[in-house]
Formats: sequence, structure tokens, C-alpha cells
Amino acid sequence: GLCSGSAFGEMRKVRVGLSWNEKLHSLIQAWEDYMIQYSKEYGKEKGLEFAWIVTVADSDPVQQAANIENLIAQGVDIIIARAHDAAAIGASIKAAREAGIPFVTFDRECSTEVPTAHVGADSYNQAVTTALYFAGLLKGLGVKGKVIEVMGDLRDMNAVYRSKGWHYVEDLLGAWETIAQVPTEWNPEKFYTGVKNALQAHPEANALFVHSDFCFSAVEKALTELGRLAPAGDPKHIWIAAQDVNPQGYDAMVKGYIDVATTYDAYFHAVEAVKVITSILLGEEVPKGQKFLVAGRVATPDNV
Repeated sequence: GLCSGSAFGEMRKVRVGLSWNEKLHSLIQAWEDYMIQYSKEYGKEKGLEFAWIVTVADSDPVQQAANIENLIAQGVDIIIARAHDAAAIGASIKAAREAGIPFVTFDRECSTEVPTAHVGADSYNQAVTTALYFAGLLKGLGVKGKVIEVMGDLRDMNAVYRSKGWHYVEDLLGAWETIAQVPTEWNPEKFYTGVKNALQAHPEANALFVHSDFCFSAVEKALTELGRLAPAGDPKHIWIAAQDVNPQGYDAMVKGYIDVATTYDAYFHAVEAVKVITSILLGEEVPKGQKFLVAGRVATPDNV
């Protein structure tokens, strides 16, 4: 309000508890760096001085729950968390609510409880935009796709939404048929063995839909060993739709292995997260459980 004191240059100090499920790849550190960086400049405009208390759970939902208990005990002003397990995080949301602490889910939605708000990528739309481009590509070439879907971790709602978006376009346009689904749990070793086994079982497959390109070298390894890694334009090329444009995916797209992917824009996710937690901290009206979803951009070897 008018009497908050920010007009006199006094900043209100706020403590944000940031709970990561793990820090295995560059995306998570990028999100954190961007959040902290943006909160400094945005906080100045809004009269808030942010202090970030960061915890990491080493891919263990039990550890993540304990970390969040600890943030609650410290009496942070707000919690923002990337869930390792979409169901398990619900207990932490409930505990924060009972302690009167707002709780924002980030990147991965909760499947069991409604948080104060959710911020993340629009991963359903991400799959749809990739699939629409891919359908146009195959139809333009007169190719009927026989696709192996390389799935993410189904405890992560992003993987669930990507599969739904992909199958929506498959049913809508009939440009391909998904002939096999490979579960990976986001484990690079399973990307490698899963793709290799599926291609050996389905030698007629001519395309892949990869739920994330963060460990695409595992897919390349499988394709190389089967003599099927080749850029677009080579008769041996397998058509590949992916998601995210992580560093490994970027390299693969530049080389012509990946034909299309919709980006996962870490900077824009972080900016949205800071804006949403600021609104909540300032007591602005945020409808309970509102989703703030950031769309990605369609990337191809031509524009990447």
C-alpha cells in the first residue's frame, strides 16, 4: 500500500525457499541464476529485497519433503519447488498451507493438491507445436511416419502432457503412427538401451519423438551402433522430433539429426516465476492454483 515505506527507499526483505528435486543438468542451474538475477532488478521496482534459500534433493522425494519441512520451520515467506514426484509433493503443499506459507510449484505440476500457483512451460502446447510442424514435414516428403516415442518420467507431468499433445496431433492429422513407446524415467542409460531395443524390435520405424533432448547423445549412441545416425538428406536419416533444445539437442539439430523441437525457455520461465511470487508476496489477487504457462518457440535446423 501507500504506507509501505518503499517510497522512502526502504526495501521489505523477503525470504524465498527454493526447493530443487535435483541439479543433474544445466537447465536447473540456469533457472536458479536467472531467478536470482531477475529478482534483484524486479524487486527494486517493487520495493522488495529477495533472499534465496536453496535446497537440492538428489532425485529423492523423501529428501525433498524433508528439505521443504526445513524451509517451513525456518519461516520463509514463500516456497517455490520443482517436484520430483507429482503426487508426493502434495504433502509438502499441504504442510506449507497449514503453516500459512504460500507454495508455488515450478516446472512440474502437482497431481494431488492445488498449490497457491504454478509456473512452468506449456508442455502440452510444446508437444503440439512440434507435432504440427513434424506432420507438415512428413506430408511434404510423402513419408508415412512409423514412430518410436521415447518417453520421459511419467511422475513428471511434463512428460504426461508431451505424450498427450503428440497423440492429439497424431489422431488429428494421421501423418504417422506411434508403433512403440519407450519409458526412460529421464535416465540417460534408458534412453540408450530403450531406443536401441525398440529399433531392433521395430526395424520398420523411420521416426522418433524424444520427450527431451537433454541427453540426446544417448540416442545418438544407439543410432550409431545400429548404423542409423545420419543427417536429413541422407537416405539413412531417421526423422526426429524432440523437445527443449538443451545443449545436446542444439548440437544435434545443427548437425541435421533433429528435424524439429520446441524450446524450453529457461530465462522466460524464471522471469514469470519472479513476477508470480512477487504478486503473491505483495498480496495481489492470484486465483488459487492458477497456472502461469510460458510457450516455447519452434526450432528447426533453419532457424535454431
